[in-house]
Order: sequence, then C-alpha cells, then structure tokens
Amino acid sequence: MTTRQLLEIPFSSGRTGSGPATWGQRAIWDAVRQLPPADAPRYNIATTAPLDPGLPLPVLLTALERLLHLHDSLHTRLLPDDTGELRQIVDGEGTLAVHLLTAGEHQDPAGPGARLHEELAAQAFDTATQWPVRIGAVTADGLVRHVSLVLSHTAVDGSGMSRLVADLTALCLGATPEELRELRRSTRQPLEEAEFQTSDRGRRRDAAARGQFVRKLRLAPARLFPPTAGQPARFPNAVLRSPALPRAVERVAARHRVSTGSVLLAATAAMTARLAGTTEAVLNVVVNNRFLPELADAVSVVAGDGLFHLPDATAEFGEVVRRTHAAAIGTYRHAYYDKLALAAEIARLTDEGVRLADRSCVFNDTRELLPTAADPGADRTTLTWPVEFEPRPGLTFALDALQSAEALSLAMTADPALLPRSAMERFLYGIEELILTEAEPNAGITPGTSPGTAPAPALAPAELA
Repeated sequence: MTTRQLLEIPFSSGRTGSGPATWGQRAIWDAVRQLPPADAPRYNIATTAPLDPGLPLPVLLTALERLLHLHDSLHTRLLPDDTGELRQIVDGEGTLAVHLLTAGEHQDPAGPGARLHEELAAQAFDTATQWPVRIGAVTADGLVRHVSLVLSHTAVDGSGMSRLVADLTALCLGATPEELRELRRSTRQPLEEAEFQTSDRGRRRDAAARGQFVRKLRLAPARLFPPTAGQPARFPNAVLRSPALPRAVERVAARHRVSTGSVLLAATAAMTARLAGTTEAVLNVVVNNRFLPELADAVSVVAGDGLFHLPDATAEFGEVVRRTHAAAIGTYRHAYYDKLALAAEIARLTDEGVRLADRSCVFNDTRELLPTAADPGADRTTLTWPVEFEPRPGLTFALDALQSAEALSLAMTADPALLPRSAMERFLYGIEELILTEAEPNAGITPGTSPGTAPAPALAPAELA
C-alpha cells in the first residue's frame, strides 16, 4: 500500500522581472488557449524515469531548489496585460510542490511511479497563476526510486527538457548552479531572449525568416491530398515501433554524410509524395531551433515551424536523402520567427486570393525528448492503434518520431477521410522499408526484421536540429 503527501520546496532570492513574452511562449500559449480543455494537457512536456540504486530525498529536494535558481523559465508566469499583449512575470520567491508517494513494503515503485506520472501529465497548467512545473517522486526503503517531471510547453520544448534533465542530474551529483551557469555564460534566459527579439537585430532576423517562409508558400503545391466533403470523423492514431530503425537510420546518415533527422524527414517526404500521387512533398516541420549559440542550451521554448518543400521526392531514395539534408538546413535556420506575425501575414495573403502551399502535413522529430517509460517490446516491428482524437481542422496528418533505448517509434495521427487506416499502415511501413533497404541494400531486408549485426558505421555528423 502506498502513502501520499505533498511537500513544498521554499524558493527565495531568485531573479525577478517582467517583460514581453518570447515568440515561443506566445505561440504555444496561443495554441493551447484555443484547444478544448480536455486537449490542453497534450501540450505538456513530460518525462519519467526510475532511479537506480536510488537517491536520498533531501538530495533531490535541494537539487530541485537549485534548479529554480538556474532556470528562470521554471518560475515564470504568463498573462495578458491591459492591452491584450502576453507578458512574462519572473517570480523571485514562492514554493515548488513535490507529489511524494511512499511505496509499500516489497512493492515495485515503478507501478506507483507510472500512475503518478500519468496523473500529473494529464493536468493542464494555469500559466497566469501557476509555475509551469510539477514534480512527482516515489520512495522505497528510504530512497527516491522513481521521479517524474511535467512541464508546460510554454516553459520548455524537447531540447529544453533534455537540458533540464541533464542539469538536474548534475545538481543531484553535487554540481552547483554557479558551476553550471559558468559553463554556459552566453545562454539567454527568456527575458533576455525577448529583449533580443524586440531589438533591431531580432526584428531583422524575424523579417528574413518570415520572408523565406512566404516565398516557399508561393512555390509549393497548394494541395497534396484532394479535399473531401462531409463531417470529419475522429482521427485515429497509429504507432509503428521498430527495433531495427535506430541502427538503420544511423547507417543511412553515415553513408550519405547527413543528419539522422534528415533521413527520417526524407522518408516522410517520399511517402507523402507517393501516397498523394505527386512528385512533390511539402511538410510543416516542427523545429527545436538551436542555431543561435545563445539558445543552444536554453531551458525555454524555442520551437517553431519550418516549411519544407522537396521537388522530385519520389526519386531514388539515396538522392532524396541528400537533397533533403541540403533543403532542411535552410528550413531549420529560418524557423526562428514571430509565429503570430506570420499567421497575420498568411491571413492577409489569403484574403487577397494568393495561392499558398499546403501546410496540413506535419512532421516532428521528438527524439531528443527523453523516453517517458521503459520500452521492453518485442524484437520485431509492431503496429498498434492506441487512441483516437477529436478532429483537427486543417490537418491531413501529424507524424512524430520518438526514441527509446530499444526502438524508434513513428506515431501518426491522420484525417481518415484523406488517409484511411490502410493508407496510414502503408505510410508507416513504407518509411521503415525505405530506410532499412537503404541501410542494407544487398541484405534483402524485410520490414519488421533486424538488420543484423554488421559492424557499426562511423559516427554521423552532429544533428542539425
């Protein structure tokens, strides 16, 4: 039997201030605000993990208090001012709640830890009154054996969460906030990022990025999949889990001297064009943009959207991979902009009757985000249909790439009127087949089987996004 209590970590003497919200904060806040209340928790960024051999509770609590001093985003609230403009308020003091479960004797803490994590992740954040972070911990035999971190997406993106976990680990091992801050002296806090964005240099960067986006909007196809009439049904979600893909993706990346992200993007583009019956692919790519050195290690939300357009996406796959990598660099570099300003520009062009590209196919490589749970699985590819979602207007499909220690998963949600379940299956298995075949062109690999135990390839170049 488990017991439960709520601990409060006091926080004081932290940095304070207020200012305009960053582009990332505003974009996510606005997107969540428009969702039905039941859907808002889907935007939370969460991770959970067992701690082996365990950690004394005071060590974890001290590390969490120090983490607040290291990253302003963890004690920042967001609320509109009198003019309706969103502002960020950095609080210098307050309390951080830790939901603590004590596992019963001989009870595996993984079960209570998973249930606590699910509970915390299923709650939306009130960013005007709450700090954007929830902590869960499970103790057994006097040590913390399981920890859960749930953050509002207005505070972090996938890359930010990875940095946060690394910093919490370092603090638990004895590092100080001053030592970690010294390692990343140039990293901007959100208030500093907002100051850059409103500067002349920031406005020039915004204008250039939006200009590049609009140019692609005018060039790419206006529609990939033909529109349908009638009331949209609930959108099914399919998850293909492939133990063979992680190594195969690395092999293809090494062979063509590209990033692993470019390999997955190329396969997605190729299958999009094939199923749409065209030679072109256009994808709205979610980008955790870290090209600016000041944002490389930022624990904040920097994610934006890039428009990726690839002509002749049905060519030989190796060639598609190389051209994808070249095109993706420009897409990623120009994904840092004011998203609300771009939306206003798109609305103006639409009202003027300008033909604009299809933006209904979404790709999001979330592999930097730590896996949320153990992934034992089988050693063969599996395809499951875990859930259905309410219809999402203007969406053809959204495809997420997720990584665990044992497999790479592709999670796809699609409009069944445009991509029925049979087409979704062909799409996901097609991505796997393209990559496995390119990884081992002479091995006769069948999707769903292991690519074997050939020597590991040379290290691929660093990820570009």
